Amino acid sequence: MTAGDAVSITARQPAAIHSALSMLEAVAAMGAGVTARQLAERLGIPRATTYRLLNLLVQDEYLVRTPDLTGFALGTKVALLAGSIGVERIPRAARDVLERTRASARGGIHLVLYRDDRVVVADEDPDFPLSNRQGLQQEPTRYALGLLPLVVRGEGVADDLVTELRSQGVIRAGEGQRGCLAAPITDASGTLAGALSYSGPRRQIDSSDSIALSLVAAARELGPLLT
Repeated sequence: MTAGDAVSITARQPAAIHSALSMLEAVAAMGAGVTARQLAERLGIPRATTYRLLNLLVQDEYLVRTPDLTGFALGTKVALLAGSIGVERIPRAARDVLERTRASARGGIHLVLYRDDRVVVADEDPDFPLSNRQGLQQEPTRYALGLLPLVVRGEGVADDLVTELRSQGVIRAGEGQRGCLAAPITDASGTLAGALSYSGPRRQIDSSDSIALSLVAAARELGPLLT
């Protein structure tokens, strides 16, 4: 790179960069769906500046808009930067299964793989992003996807979760009005390799067995495609 090619940084740019990074941290902390107004109040910056930064971060794929277009969530660029999350290549046949399952679900369908005791988000539903992707990494046992390996091994979990997995092929978790299901994805030897999950309204999870049946069927299809 020659002197003429060097990137020029003005006096104002470091502050703008700091504000953009602070905004990413705030979205991660406050969770998917946080609004521009909430971010402006949390960071103490003008609403107009907030909108400009948000538009730039969305344009560069560090943030995405939620399906209702009223809020924001972390984007794919953040996942690529975060080594603790990881990025996996998913075969086309497996993506076809995911797309078909999502088309019939009123909620988020997410695929994770288990790597060295980590929950790696391999394919997040673009229309219904995970509510707290960072929380899944930091406190995995609060979520069905994080609990599943413990339930499969029978380590320090309630007996009803083990019974539920054996009888229905899924486990449930959730707080308040939101809930999630997770169905195991196993390799040819029966070893847990990943999971397929559904996240959505708790009442829908509790009142319908069709979601669990669809999830289990899709997870079985995915096993030979991913392992």
